[in-house]
Amino acid sequence: MSINELFDLSGRVALVTGGNGGLGLAMALGLARAGANIAIAARNTNKTKSALSEIRAEGVKAEGIQVDVTQESEIEQMVTQTVNALGRVDILINNAGITMRKEPQDLSADEWDQVLDVNLRAAFLASRAVYSHMKSQGGGKIISIGSMYSIFGGGGSGAPYSSSKGGVVQLSKSLAVAWAKDNIQCNAILPGWFMTDLTAAVPANQPDRYDLICRRIPTGRWGEPEELQGTTVFLSSRASDYVTGAVITVDGGYSVM
Repeated sequence: MSINELFDLSGRVALVTGGNGGLGLAMALGLARAGANIAIAARNTNKTKSALSEIRAEGVKAEGIQVDVTQESEIEQMVTQTVNALGRVDILINNAGITMRKEPQDLSADEWDQVLDVNLRAAFLASRAVYSHMKSQGGGKIISIGSMYSIFGGGGSGAPYSSSKGGVVQLSKSLAVAWAKDNIQCNAILPGWFMTDLTAAVPANQPDRYDLICRRIPTGRWGEPEELQGTTVFLSSRASDYVTGAVITVDGGYSVM
């Protein structure tokens, strides 16, 4: 098999939660450029419509699915819709996520649950929902998106977020062990600091914070969303068939400083 064939995703179907913007859309576009057909699952239908136009411009099929990932029944329907529309599901990207910026002592139990439900519980439910399809197809790839806060504490305002993202890593490792016999590889990506619509204002609005972060990144800059595509394609392709339970940081060296 040639190197190009190892990374070729033609005929594969990828389901990306939270894939209508930011890093999720960048990963979806990377998978599309490698040949995969894409299902975008998200809440905002207008953003999804725009994302689908970008993805289809790459010459692949793309479907939009409206979903609330806190609802078990909607996650199961999301997978059913993907299979009905695109014929199969080979790749799951657990990317949907939220945060809650409050000090731990000020958090309500409901607010804690909300973050854990979206960031961790939904990743489990979506992985469970695709399992039978992947097993019957002879295998699959599950990639869950963690964070630098999977490694570091989230500070006073990040307790539920960092707890959920730490859980994403352990979930990935646990599923990797459980489903290796079914040829399903489960891995986690931990993005560092990336320039997205959500962070674009940081350099101007929080220059001291921006400079502090840049000084800790060996490459001296924040990442661009497209720089997450190579790792995503690798973990989605036959090139990574012997890689499971791995945790890959894509952070310009931030985590090793």
